[in-house]
Order: sequence, then C-alpha cells, then structure tokens
Amino acid sequence: MKTILTIDDSRTMREMLRRTLQEAGFMVTQAEDGMDGIEKLAQGRPDVIITDVNMPRMDGLTFIETVRLDEAYRGIPILVLTTESDAEKKARAKNAGATGWIVKPFDPPKLVSAVNRVAA
Repeated sequence: MKTILTIDDSRTMREMLRRTLQEAGFMVTQAEDGMDGIEKLAQGRPDVIITDVNMPRMDGLTFIETVRLDEAYRGIPILVLTTESDAEKKARAKNAGATGWIVKPFDPPKLVSAVNRVAA
C-alpha cells in the first residue's frame, strides 16, 4: 500500500485529503506545515508528498527546496496543492523540485489520478 504525506495548515483541507486518499486505498500521514512535514519525513519515507504553499513556520516552496537537498528524499514525487495560480509561484515550485501542481478546491478523482500517475 502506498503512503502519501499531506502537508497543509488547514485542518479542513487535511481532512478532505485524508478521506479522498484513504478511499482510494492509500495510507495517509498528515503534517500541519513544512517543519512538521520534515519531522514526519524522518519517521518514514512516503511514496508521494502533497504540500500546500502558504503555511506558517515553513512554507511549501521552502519545504520542497529543503527536501530536494537531501539525497534520501530526492526521488519522492511532490505535488503542490494550492489556491495560487500565479505563474511565478508555479515556476518557483517547479525550480524547487515540485513534480506537479493542483489547484484548490481539488476534484477528488483528478487528485487520485495525479497521485497514481506520479506514484507509478
């Protein structure tokens, strides 16, 4: 069973992600921000990471940059889930090492499809 690490400061969004992903057969680990995400990574390597951009303590882009510096996590696909549709932020996310970009509110079948695509 594939494990997905979701990182979002919104409890509602974490819940929606958890429900959607668990119903699709994934195990879900949750983190509240980038710092929490780094701590969760140390506890076990997920198959895919889904992260928000705008969060306290450590934002999603800084999280991606930090993860990509570590050889052990370099190959994990990272999907950015955000309300942002700004081209500059998309470019920064891609440059940081993001695998893909999903706009909130997400469509559950599209999210599951994207996760399956990058986890393959």
